Amino acid sequence: MRKKVLLVCALALGFIQPASASLAVIKKARCNSCHAVEKKMVGPAFRDIAAKYAGNAEASATLFAKVRDGGAGVWGQIPMMPNDEAKISDADLNAAIAWILGGAE
Repeated sequence: MRKKVLLVCALALGFIQPASASLAVIKKARCNSCHAVEKKMVGPAFRDIAAKYAGNAEASATLFAKVRDGGAGVWGQIPMMPNDEAKISDADLNAAIAWILGGAE
């Protein structure tokens, strides 16, 4: 019972977001124009990203910086363009990264 209460409180306060909310954030920021859940498009699949960074304690920070700064070479030579806060807020970006690293389920 205590776990359910904590989960409801965490959801209500925005500490965690349900998967559908994180997927909505990804669609709103148009991440899905280059990425898909299960297949490589212009960029890697979200599940491939989760697998690559599984167990990496710095994964969230690394991905946050990658989205903000852009770059190339990790997944091939097609660059990822930088995305500032006007495109996706810090809170939404963190929610999207958590969803991706959680296996994009």
